[in-house]
Amino acid sequence: MGQRFFGFEKLDIYHLSVEMAAEVYRISAAFPADERFGLTNQLRRAATSITLNIAEGSGRDSRKDFAHFLMQARGSAYEVASALDLAVRLGYLTPEQPQEVLVQAHTLCAKITALARNLKAAP
Repeated sequence: MGQRFFGFEKLDIYHLSVEMAAEVYRISAAFPADERFGLTNQLRRAATSITLNIAEGSGRDSRKDFAHFLMQARGSAYEVASALDLAVRLGYLTPEQPQEVLVQAHTLCAKITALARNLKAAP
């Protein structure tokens, strides 16, 4: 991405979430066509929601609001993990395929939690 105009573009968690969302799109591309409006859509929306909540929260007027949106983003990361588990159980993915995304989600959740705590603790 070229020039940066917004504060969220400086956040490590934003870049991690974009990378994770792109990987979710890649691995879900092979899901069955009849899942296009089901699990595929839900998984992709959850992954995208992470990045969107980080961006939206960073534009809010208060640290409390930003922390709230970060917790929404974290919840979406949990949703991604759950959807990937279901995709494996349904045979759409091998157990190995979602591992990179799951590691990214775990790392992202830890970083989101830390930032939200810092925001809430700041005066």
